[in-house]
Amino acid sequence: MLPKGFQQIHGLSICPIEWSVVQADEICSKITKGTTPSKSEIVENSNIPFLRVNNLTFQGKLNGNNELIFVTEFAHRGVLARSIAYPNDILMNIVGPPLGKVVLLPDTYLEYNLNQAIIIYRINPRDVDVIYFLGYLKSHYAQLWLSSRSKKTSGQQNLTIELCKELPVPLPSLPEQQKIAQILSTWDKAIEKLEALITAKQKRKKALMQQLLTGKVRFAGFDGEWRKTKIGDFSKLTAGGTPSTKIANYWGGEIPWMNSGDVHQRNIFFVAGRITKEGLNSSSTKLIPINSVLVALAGQGKTRGTVAINKIKLATNQSIAAIIPDNNLLNFHFLFYNLESRYEELRSLSFGDGGRGGLNLSILKDIQIDLPSKLEQQKIATVLSAADKEITNHQNQLAALKHQKQGLMQQLLTGKKRVKVNQVAA
Repeated sequence: MLPKGFQQIHGLSICPIEWSVVQADEICSKITKGTTPSKSEIVENSNIPFLRVNNLTFQGKLNGNNELIFVTEFAHRGVLARSIAYPNDILMNIVGPPLGKVVLLPDTYLEYNLNQAIIIYRINPRDVDVIYFLGYLKSHYAQLWLSSRSKKTSGQQNLTIELCKELPVPLPSLPEQQKIAQILSTWDKAIEKLEALITAKQKRKKALMQQLLTGKVRFAGFDGEWRKTKIGDFSKLTAGGTPSTKIANYWGGEIPWMNSGDVHQRNIFFVAGRITKEGLNSSSTKLIPINSVLVALAGQGKTRGTVAINKIKLATNQSIAAIIPDNNLLNFHFLFYNLESRYEELRSLSFGDGGRGGLNLSILKDIQIDLPSKLEQQKIATVLSAADKEITNHQNQLAALKHQKQGLMQQLLTGKKRVKVNQVAA
């Protein structure tokens, strides 16, 4: 039932009856997409960034982790003239999945350009607050409206320019828009501050790993020589397997069964896969004891070489190796952090070509490692575990903050929660 004082926006949500509802093209001076120039027009020494989808994020700002490429002035003013973009333009990807990457262009550069997978929204600032529209475009309501109308072919999602122009936009008065934008910006600043703290903590942990795991920095009371050895000299290694998927009795039992994608959890307390005792006994998979170090031998993207620790007894598929250390000689946490710090090295040891390469048990057994005493291993592991816990706590706080902001956005952008123009946002 429609609440009193509200109007229904077809295909979207509700908003107060005194708000206007317009299409995006009514409040924009320009909505268009880019194109791709010839390779000869892509250069390194221009002041005009050429943006692609990987330069966009879901956080409203450009991705600082991906290097920019640039386009020549000739192409920018010529074949790409239609898609010249400026600071305060809003960009959104129209090819996915995933859709929903929306950014506000900063004033880092005077002008930008973009490819055909990105659309420009240039807002009329006299009518609409750009931060309000940015928040609305990022919202669940706007993205659901667009995604549900996207063209889906061959696993791809596409939005047309016309569809992006037709997006319904609920508009309170400009002062109310500005107040909503102010509130959302306050939350964004808190989120950015926490993200910066997490990044700093992660860098500190990485530096600690480089110092402690190599013996460059020693704790007081430890001065003995480290022993040079190989993983296979003090550990038992095994790989898993997959029961036949053609036999239903092998699946859906009570034994956790892990695939390589689960290693990104780092500490494995739960996996969705389940096999029966019959499935376990009929395949090459094995039950792995708790606190083994698991290594992804293969997997999509960045999975290969990733390590984890299982906190439950489980079986694994053939793409995971389990390193079961001799507890008299080796602290499992020390081994985990040692291998985690050597991720790129592990990937370089893989056999095979490109992304199809893989590790195997023989490679892992021959990996050299410098071992301090068991007591020093425990000390190092304790310090790194404390750093990990601190980072995890901050990440949990960040997730909660983002969830709270999302809920507030839904209230503010539908008018379910109103702000007084003369009140101070907090």
